Amino acid sequence: MPEPTVSTDAPQAAAFRRQVLSPAKLRLFMLRKLPMAWLAGLRLRALTPTQATVTIRYKYLTQNPFRSIYFACLAMAGELAGGMQAMMHVQAGAPVSMLVTGLTAEFTKKATGLVAFTCPDGAAIARAVAESRATGEGRTVVCTSTGVDEAGDVVAVFRVTWSFRAKR
Repeated sequence: MPEPTVSTDAPQAAAFRRQVLSPAKLRLFMLRKLPMAWLAGLRLRALTPTQATVTIRYKYLTQNPFRSIYFACLAMAGELAGGMQAMMHVQAGAPVSMLVTGLTAEFTKKATGLVAFTCPDGAAIARAVAESRATGEGRTVVCTSTGVDEAGDVVAVFRVTWSFRAKR
């Protein structure tokens, strides 16, 4: 069977990227589709075909009793970094369903201030989506999102398992 073609920047993916990189349009999208992310103040700072960066700030709505960012808020940011890439790659072509099927986390430092989660797994996501479209079978990708604080220290690493299956 021939290798499925992986489009690194299809026109639909580029259009999606332009839309979500607009702060006003992203806020409207999150308010409509991801209201908890909107409330927590997640921001998409960068989105390319290969990686994405999402930030979250320590504030009243994201705090825990230990004066740091609540772990679930960190998990939202870590998941969204891979999720935005997945949504972008799913836009280009036949419909594909996507679902989180697993999550592991490592916390290495107290998360205060601004934390940026970067996920560099866009190429693997694009490959999985293309393979699912070509074969009709499900594919999984483990995306690693690393959260770094303003001092450059790693505060958390999330490994989110995404499942992709072409719709028939």
